[in-house]
Amino acid sequence: MLKYQGNCHCGKVRFEVESEPVTKGLRCNCSICKRKGAMMSPFTYAPDKLKIKGRENLGLYQFGSKVAKHYFCKNCGIYTFHETMRVPGHFRFNLGCVDELDTFELNFEVFDGKSL
Repeated sequence: MLKYQGNCHCGKVRFEVESEPVTKGLRCNCSICKRKGAMMSPFTYAPDKLKIKGRENLGLYQFGSKVAKHYFCKNCGIYTFHETMRVPGHFRFNLGCVDELDTFELNFEVFDGKSL
């Protein structure tokens, strides 16, 4: 297991998670993911596994069924993580928020969220 630490651009929202090594990412083709263009963690994490600091700086965006919860920093606007639609209450994080990961070097899979 590895410990990944990430943050938004301004640093007001931070997170930490212990995980299997991240060797690829996940992209989604739904309307919001297509627009934000972020690469997400390939694994989902239970709420007790994602340690979040700066919750008071988080904004929340929901649409459609409102099952998924997309969190972003209210100060700099960066999407940091979200609660998933497929596993409600569990999280995926934005790999671009982790300095040690280079999303331009990672392969990725595409989830067909557009068809849900």
